[in-house]
Amino acid sequence: SNQRMALVALRRGVRLSRHLSAPVYCRRFTDLTNVELVVKFPNQRWQSLTSRARKLSDAILPVRCRFCSSAANNGGDERDNGDERDGDEKDSDDKKDVDGTSREAVEEKDQDEQISVGGPGFALSAVNVPEVFPNVPVIAINRHPVFPRFMKMIEISDASLMDLIRRKAKLGQPWVGVFLKKDSSHEGDTVADVSDVYPVGIFAHVSELHDMNDRMRLLLMGHRRIKISEKYEESEELSQSDGTEKPESEETQPSLDAVAEPLLMVVTENMESQPFESNQEIKALQAEVIKTIRDIVALNPLFREALSNLMESGKRVVDHPAYLADFGAALTSAESAQLQEVLEEEDISKRLLLTLELLKKELAIVTLQQKLGKEVEEKIGKTQRKYLLQEQLKIIKRELGLEKDDKDAVADKFQERIKDSVVPDAVRDVIEEELQKLSYLDNHSAEFSVTRNYLDWLTSIPWGVHSEENFDISRAREILDEDHYGLQDIKERILEFIAVSQLNKSVQGKILCFVGPPGVGKTSIARSIARALNRKYFRFSVGGMTDVAEIKGHRRTYVGAMPGKAIQCLKKTQTSNPLVVIDEVDKIGRGFQGDPASALLELLDPEQNSGFLDHYLDVPVDLSKVLFICTGNVTDTIPGPLQDRMEIIQVSGYVEDEKKAIAQQYLIPVARTASGVKESEVDITEDALASLIKQYCRESGVRNLQKHVEKIFRKAALQIVEKTEETVAITPDNLHKFVGNPVFLSDRMYDSTPPGVVMGLAWTAMGGSTLYVESALKHSVEGEKSEPSLETTGQLGAVMQESAKIAYTFAKSFLSKHQPDNKFFDKAAIHIHVPAGATPKDGPSAGCTIVSALLSLAMNKSARQNIAMTGEVSLTGKVLPVGGIKEKTIAARRDGVTCVVIPEGNRKDYEELPDFIREGMEVHFAENYRDLYTILFPQQ
Repeated sequence: SNQRMALVALRRGVRLSRHLSAPVYCRRFTDLTNVELVVKFPNQRWQSLTSRARKLSDAILPVRCRFCSSAANNGGDERDNGDERDGDEKDSDDKKDVDGTSREAVEEKDQDEQISVGGPGFALSAVNVPEVFPNVPVIAINRHPVFPRFMKMIEISDASLMDLIRRKAKLGQPWVGVFLKKDSSHEGDTVADVSDVYPVGIFAHVSELHDMNDRMRLLLMGHRRIKISEKYEESEELSQSDGTEKPESEETQPSLDAVAEPLLMVVTENMESQPFESNQEIKALQAEVIKTIRDIVALNPLFREALSNLMESGKRVVDHPAYLADFGAALTSAESAQLQEVLEEEDISKRLLLTLELLKKELAIVTLQQKLGKEVEEKIGKTQRKYLLQEQLKIIKRELGLEKDDKDAVADKFQERIKDSVVPDAVRDVIEEELQKLSYLDNHSAEFSVTRNYLDWLTSIPWGVHSEENFDISRAREILDEDHYGLQDIKERILEFIAVSQLNKSVQGKILCFVGPPGVGKTSIARSIARALNRKYFRFSVGGMTDVAEIKGHRRTYVGAMPGKAIQCLKKTQTSNPLVVIDEVDKIGRGFQGDPASALLELLDPEQNSGFLDHYLDVPVDLSKVLFICTGNVTDTIPGPLQDRMEIIQVSGYVEDEKKAIAQQYLIPVARTASGVKESEVDITEDALASLIKQYCRESGVRNLQKHVEKIFRKAALQIVEKTEETVAITPDNLHKFVGNPVFLSDRMYDSTPPGVVMGLAWTAMGGSTLYVESALKHSVEGEKSEPSLETTGQLGAVMQESAKIAYTFAKSFLSKHQPDNKFFDKAAIHIHVPAGATPKDGPSAGCTIVSALLSLAMNKSARQNIAMTGEVSLTGKVLPVGGIKEKTIAARRDGVTCVVIPEGNRKDYEELPDFIREGMEVHFAENYRDLYTILFPQQ
């Protein structure tokens, strides 16, 4: 009976807590026979219900007593003394409840409200929502907040939070605070601080609880808005609940209701909406919200369930603006911040306006969704209908014996490709014939695969398709100047090509060939030309190619046969007028599979490529609209017939000023971007750039210069990352730290040429260069054994050896006329050497230089200093024109030569040179060697 009385006392406290919106907690629990419950009224005195029992078991009373956070109980001890009366008086007090009902009635009513804890999941009994319940556990959720009168199913797995929920449920306090996390990426059930969640949340009731040991599933019912006041401190509750300071020994004892960290509980306060009057604005907003909700429900059936729940709640929910705003916001799939803004808004009209805005966005999304859904359904329905009809047709044909296998799809695909193309009649006849053949072949046969691949190539070619060409000359000039510095000959030729196309109002084709040293931009400018002309770009290299099939394709009888590069280009670019770059045309090989250079004759012949016949396709293909650009380093190895079909444009090397401009405008910005270095962090001075060009990068192109600039920025980036330098300045003094020691220590081999040594100019595949011709006596001319002879070294070719013999003969004749008393050549054994010995040399343009060196040796007079020459000399002294004037002039300027002698026949070539190359250069034109002699030896 005492145990039952204890249960009755506990249940009465729970009932008081529920009806009076006040927490119940254990005031005294000294042993198992003395239990005291205290209920805190908001603004009234404390009431004590005490019942002593001889034995209290956890199995009978599974309750963990906990001190609630409330104000201190003033005068509680005095009331406690008065409440401890004898057993008879207490029995009489216990017979009636605070509301005047008898003990039996209370017990009978309490049986209905008893909490069931017998299974893994249980439902909490329906209770009245307390108006004030400040201390609640925090359940942090992601994405969508909970709105009042809405239910939400959540699942938690945090052990501390689950333990707290279990104890709250057993205490009859199934109340929680549901708050939205600020960081949506945080997946935990608990948060470390109140700053991790939004301050405004929902006071919710745990309607259903399913405990699965390792996780817990809760069905929450939102009731009202609450706002976090502060973080809940349990130590304060202990002192406030008792009203007196506890002894030190008692504080050290473990408390039964201690909650382990990191669980977060907060002190909250109710958040009331601002008072409002039902004016015209609010009524209009309500009507628009209801209309928008109806439109959404009509378009999306998923919202009908939520609407039915609303209608079950009664008309009052629709008529009440606050509930209507919450309902509308809960229907949407808006962002978390927007929904939280609705939750935090206290002004009803503003809340309705925010909800209406979200509903309108949702309506737009639902409308678009329905539109897309209808389109997809119509497409699927049409496709399915077509598929069914096709399958039925196939079955009918198969039954009638008209068709063995499914080949219609393949044929339809090929027909679809050429439906809108302008296919020549001859080609269309071949396609139709092959399609007819394909329909009778077995799809597992080898011939079927060959025919299908052949049709695939035939129908993939863009018959009659042209890209729209750019006829704007100013725009083309701007693009060409933007990508490349110099190269005026090429740019002018492309602009002429555009002008002709514009006047003819048609797409033109042409075959150009850029010849020049490596690294001057032959291939890269071709890409810029394609961009300037608005043509598709395709490039392939023929360097080392030995198979004719690479150009004209394989026969279809071979396994793995495919068309040549020209047809592959058309398929890839899908246009009949692309720009095709054929690289390394001067390095085509020749093997047992044929001569590719001869195969290029048809491809690059303007009169023949309009009907180019590929071995694989075996139908004529029009390539007359294609702009072919070939590149090479020399023309000597290009066959004559192939040269005759191309317009050759010589691309010369760059001088120091051009290299410096290219480096500043193109190479340095590209290298800076590639290395990730800021402009303010690395600075290459002009003097350092000039030293880099002179001492490291003397070649005609800029490829080596680009490598050195990239190397500088890589090393500078390393210093910046290692924080050894904040800013790096490259000067001539520290340049070697970035690119190593200089490759060229001096500009020339001789600062001052001695007798018998003269500087000449030569052309190479790498550009122009200077070279010295050295002549010396093998032994003294005064000796008795001295006999006239001539010996040459330096890996001279056959042509250059002949030039040396001609120069030796002419020098003896010239000296005998001008200095009859000089008998040097009668006894001199002369040795001529052209350094460097490891470099092969050939060509006739060294004739004047060899004659000058022999005369200088014979007269024992040094030639004029700082002079260089070029030109072929005949036996009669005529100075004949030579090639490579621009490269030779650039080489002379690069080596600091201020005076050059050029054949009179090359005057026109020199006058075509840019002004910056000719500037500061003293030039003499020699028609006869006597003109050169007076310049070289003015004292004679």
